[in-house]
Parts: sequence; C-alpha cells; structure tokens
Amino acid sequence: MNLKTFTLILASTRPIQSSASQLRGFFATRFNEYALLHQHNADKFIYRYPLVQYKMIGGAPMVIGINDGAKVLKQVYDKYDEIKLGEEVYEIVEKGISISNQEFGVTDKIHSYEFATPWLALNQENYMRYYGLKNMEERDGFLRKTLIGNLLSMSKSLDYQVPEKIKCDVHVRIRKNRLKNVNVMTFVGGFCANFLIPEYLGIGKSVSRGFGAVVRSEFRNQNSRDFP
Repeated sequence: MNLKTFTLILASTRPIQSSASQLRGFFATRFNEYALLHQHNADKFIYRYPLVQYKMIGGAPMVIGINDGAKVLKQVYDKYDEIKLGEEVYEIVEKGISISNQEFGVTDKIHSYEFATPWLALNQENYMRYYGLKNMEERDGFLRKTLIGNLLSMSKSLDYQVPEKIKCDVHVRIRKNRLKNVNVMTFVGGFCANFLIPEYLGIGKSVSRGFGAVVRSEFRNQNSRDFP
C-alpha cells in the first residue's frame, strides 16, 4: 500500500538545542484543536500509531504527518514565525516541506535500516523479561519478535493487512536515554526485514516523541547472513 506523507523541516537563525518532546509540546499547545497533533481526545490518550511524529535529526526539528496526519500538518505548518521549545524561543527562517506517496508493507526483497533515533523497544515488563534471558542468542530472538510485533501493530493502525510472514534480523546495542525524566533502555544500530518503511517513520514506543525513526541503509550488505 501507499502512505501519503507530509514532512516538515524547520530552520532557525541559531542552533536549536531542544528535544522532540518539546517540539511536540509546541504544536500540541499552539494547535490544541487538532487531536492528531497530540494524541489526546477529551483528555484521553489515543492508543494508536501516531499519524503525526516529531523528531530532532542532526539538530533540525522535523515533523512528519501520515495520511490524515499529513492533511492536518498541511493546514498548520505555516501559521507561526517562531517556536518556543522549553524556555527558549527560536525564530523560524525556513520551512522545508516534502509531500510524497511512499510504499509501505511486506515485499519480496530484504531491506536494511538504521535507527536515526534510539529504538524504545521494551516496556517495563518486557525489560525485565529481556534481562532474565540466559544469553545473547535468546535476547536477539526476543528483540526480533518485538520488532515483528512493532511492524504488525503499526500495520494494523494504518489499515494494512499483512499478507505473509514478516522476516527480520536485528543488530543493535543498548543505550540509556531519558523519557519524561525517567531513565529508559533503548537500542541503536539497525535491522533487516522484508518490509518497506518510509524514511524517518518511527517504530516501537513513543514514536511521536522522536524514538525509533528509521532510515534506509546498506546495513545488510555489511552484515549479511541468513535469517534465523
């Protein structure tokens, strides 16, 4: 299937030292009437794959709208000249936009990805299960199942029926991060899968706050081996 994406990249007069969460906070506060920008409806959290996602990529704020989220972002992207992130206010001097129809879903080829931002793969329960496993082989298997679960959940929210088995392999290492002032375990590195994902879309948990953004890479060519 194809996903319609609207990608917005902001540039200021000075380097932007902020987080994706703060970027999300700006849009959520400034345009509170659009539920897709903040994942809440009447003070209740919307439990589905976010159709608007916020990233900090190389110091540049990026916002991606998907399908209905793309329509919302197109309505609001040019209705401000500065953004407040935390206590800092940044003048916006350039708004780069890109509108695309991008393929999504299972393919007959293997595609390789790297995480442009750390992958928040595990909740607290799964974190304990992961550390309770005996060796790296079991942990790698656990992460492969988690990645497949992420792709299935993402597909369901985007109304895509997965027609066949998802195959994948994961090559990651642990990195500690902060989320809502709490230490969390994330992963950096990459993976391979018979699945097409548009550039910078997130997988895993807290993707609206910038976690789990993926980019295509030559990762598999450098680490080729058969799938388990």
